[in-house]
Amino acid sequence: MDAQIVKRVVIAGGGTAGWIAAAALVRQLGGLLDITLVESDEIGTVGVGESTIPTARAFHSLVGIDEQDFMRATRSTFKLGIAFENWGAIGDRYIHSFGVIGKSTWMADFQHFWLQARAEGVAGELEEYCFELQAAKANKFATGENAQINYAYHLDATLYARFLRGISEPAGVKRVEGRIGQVRQDPETGFIQALVLESGQAIEGDLFIDCTGFRALLIEQALETGYEDWSHWLPTDSAYAVQTESVGPAVPYTQAIAHEAGWRWEIPLQHRVGNGLVFSSDYMADDAARALLLREIKGAPLFEPRLLRYRTGSRRKVWNRNCIALGLASGFIEPLESTSIHLIMVAVTRLLKTFPFNGFDQSLIDRFNTLSRDELEGVRDFIILHYNLTERDDSAFWQRCRTMDIPESLARRIALFRENAQAYQASDELFRIDSWVQVMLGQRLQPRGYHQLARMMPPGQLRQALADLKAGIAGAVAKMPTHQEFLDRYCAAAAG
Repeated sequence: MDAQIVKRVVIAGGGTAGWIAAAALVRQLGGLLDITLVESDEIGTVGVGESTIPTARAFHSLVGIDEQDFMRATRSTFKLGIAFENWGAIGDRYIHSFGVIGKSTWMADFQHFWLQARAEGVAGELEEYCFELQAAKANKFATGENAQINYAYHLDATLYARFLRGISEPAGVKRVEGRIGQVRQDPETGFIQALVLESGQAIEGDLFIDCTGFRALLIEQALETGYEDWSHWLPTDSAYAVQTESVGPAVPYTQAIAHEAGWRWEIPLQHRVGNGLVFSSDYMADDAARALLLREIKGAPLFEPRLLRYRTGSRRKVWNRNCIALGLASGFIEPLESTSIHLIMVAVTRLLKTFPFNGFDQSLIDRFNTLSRDELEGVRDFIILHYNLTERDDSAFWQRCRTMDIPESLARRIALFRENAQAYQASDELFRIDSWVQVMLGQRLQPRGYHQLARMMPPGQLRQALADLKAGIAGAVAKMPTHQEFLDRYCAAAAG
């Protein structure tokens, strides 16, 4: 019973996914495992996922990463949410923040009190009752021991992978340079035995982690796991990405600006701005998309825009035989809510909790796949929400999105909010009640009914409670430094 069957872990591919896996495994289980990462300097990474959500902070704590060291090394900025423009209708703008809106009770969430106050004519805008959202609008930020603020990061993905490599190799991860020429499998079981490099070197292992991006060399090309296409719900399939010079102070939020056939992003870093334009090739030609991106960017481009093609969907199993797919190899949901890095981190955390020391038991694999699938479908539904819940009918793309069939799981959520203003977060779901509320209201879904607990309050109490809440938030935001001032003091990166 003391024999450890699975000891040698081989990670195929570096980049963000590979080095996140390496860092977590070596920091948490390094004394039990022999970890090798194979990557080639000749193969570039996609490197456009430059935005995280707050769960990254918990993962960094798990791995033992110092925030200031990380931010300096990756030239990161802080992120309080995402500003959506032109989604519900042209001219609309709302922020999906990482904060809690107002104060809720066990019986009714804050939106019910706010809807009652609005009916009484005493409510301000919903956003006035969220600290993080107001800080984002004011371009303010501060954190520290006594600061209660929920935030994430904008980061340089290439520098992030380099930073993680810098803490992983000294801890015991062995890096092998080379291109994978062949995946050697057991002829009877199909299990992967070794990665054979073009040089002829064979890297043998017990467990293989596929971080080879869209190529999916192990999970698909070798194991033929299969892919479930979700493009009928998420019709974008292309993106141009370009980095530009900064032209002003960095704002503490991502910008997601809808256009006639998709949307574009702006992500501020300390030394530049990441820009991209996501579009559906069925509704916009490549040349038109490239021209639109270059017309809208604010700073001088640092290189030619790169065109990326993708197909939204999921690998049918992310764990097949003795191979686990991470990142783009496992599937892809477009970057609208910055979930790509989170999905890598949560998969690695799940692997740490279910590591197959005793061999590849199918019940363990099935459980891993079920949890992975449930989480991905939850993220999928949240992204579809942004496209489907719109009043835009100015282009064929938006008409398609507005009228398309959606998953039943999402349809039930929308109906629940439309009729009763009820939102929920299941135990294993990523997006909180506040996230669903902010996006559904931001996308113009007005509830027909709501919980009327607030009617039990004495006259004037609801008005005063909201006024006090608003004033408290405004006062706290007023005392904060600007985001750029705090960056300069807290984690300014060295020039160059």
